[in-house]
Amino acid sequence: MRNNMEAGWFYSPRQLLHYIPSRFTSLKPPREPLKNPYTILKQLDAHQWNMFAVGLAAWSWDAFDFFTVSLCVTEIAADFGKEPSDVSWGITITLMLRSVGAMISGSICDKYGRKWVMIANLACFIVLELGTGFTHSLPQMLGVRALYGIAMGGLLGPAAATALEDLPYEARGILSGLFQQGYAIGYLLAAVFYRAFVPTTPDGWRSLFWFGAAPPVLIIIWRFFLPETNHFLVFKAEREEREKRKREAAGSHIGAKKTDVFAFLRDSNKAMQQNWVLFAYMVVVMSGFNSVSHGSQDLYPTFLKNQADMSATQVTVITVVGQIGALIGSTLSGYLSTFIGRRLAMMVACVFGGALVPAYMLPRGDVLIAPVFFEQWFVGAVWGPIPVHLIELSPPALRSFTVGVTYQLGNLASSASSTIEATIGERYPIAPAADGTPRYDYGKVIGIFLGAVWVYILLFVFLGPEMTQEERHEEAAATREFEELRAQGVSLQEIGMQRARMEGKEGMEKEFVEDVGEDMEKATMKHAEGG
Repeated sequence: MRNNMEAGWFYSPRQLLHYIPSRFTSLKPPREPLKNPYTILKQLDAHQWNMFAVGLAAWSWDAFDFFTVSLCVTEIAADFGKEPSDVSWGITITLMLRSVGAMISGSICDKYGRKWVMIANLACFIVLELGTGFTHSLPQMLGVRALYGIAMGGLLGPAAATALEDLPYEARGILSGLFQQGYAIGYLLAAVFYRAFVPTTPDGWRSLFWFGAAPPVLIIIWRFFLPETNHFLVFKAEREEREKRKREAAGSHIGAKKTDVFAFLRDSNKAMQQNWVLFAYMVVVMSGFNSVSHGSQDLYPTFLKNQADMSATQVTVITVVGQIGALIGSTLSGYLSTFIGRRLAMMVACVFGGALVPAYMLPRGDVLIAPVFFEQWFVGAVWGPIPVHLIELSPPALRSFTVGVTYQLGNLASSASSTIEATIGERYPIAPAADGTPRYDYGKVIGIFLGAVWVYILLFVFLGPEMTQEERHEEAAATREFEELRAQGVSLQEIGMQRARMEGKEGMEKEFVEDVGEDMEKATMKHAEGG
């Protein structure tokens, strides 16, 4: 997305006056006819399907490992002799440190590629999931989950880039929604295996964490045999060619590797200077998005068990049904966002999600299944366009860094959601269970929190930017051109070099036009003075 700040470090008054009214007019759906999803997905080749699937698998298991704590809060609290609010710090500390992992991972990804960073983070999952199962006190568990937070934060950037950046343009919306709901898939799988392991095995909650260490081995093997993303290889070749031409023009003898590092740092610095307002906006809006998912999901199993008196089987059924709703809603919203706009799709989800909050908290028994399904449908729907929306807002030079860090800084801002809900909820005790277990009114707090967050997201999505229809057409045309060149047998390196040459030619033409304009302006002034 083009982001020109006319005032240098900020937007000019003219831009601001134009931008504010455009928030209304830009919501008008683009005049693009809806296309059959099957026709869209047929455009993908084997490479694109494999890259999407491995990215989705990694993100899904990332979510599985995270939700193992959410589902086992009451069991871990009983094992360590603590309150659920104490154990919920295991969720909070994981969320807080994800931004650290995103910064480290994103920087490396944008310089050296997505593949090995993704594999390294998955390897950390194996060690840390095993380690969590062997902890014998709450401080030990919190320490391991803190390290897990760094690994978890480091995975999203390379996983999202791997899954989405090589896709045909029209497929990015629908597959963005499906990719985002790797989070729901992970939650669903965690709920199923929670029921399979926790109530039925001698080691209880520990067995769920030990099991969680196994599937990343398979994902690592899968990713190992796949190449780097096409987009990164082209962008890397373009950057190297651009620097080579500058080095030759200046007669520099600095080595190519050292020059490439300088080029990366210079491009990164320039991208951040030109897009810092967008970066800040993305963090602010992602705080709301993360709050609505964590606020509606993390403490909800505890609410069902503690306040709604539901069995482990009922909790599993309701959780699975909710995540199926999120999966459908996210995929459908991502698909529609390509044709009606990212912001409009997300705002519609906010309205319906907010309206359903009372039904999400007030009923009891199996009647909760329907409102949980639809509330999570709209939680998924508001998230559906987000991966591709963040990619579209991000500068290409810092794509993995920006997507990962803004997402995880939003997580940092929302990291205390479950702890806040649990702590405030414990101020409102209700009648104890039949066995004397203390019970609390978690539902009241979750409901108020969710209502406020839905309004927050609606406001900031309305005020925020998105790609214009013109920019969408340009992006789609560039993607088609790339696929045509690739189909003709042109190497990825040559495509990158061609782009660098074209960029250099366009830059020279722009300088020529500017020079001519300055000369004409000087001549006009001289003539006026002489006249």
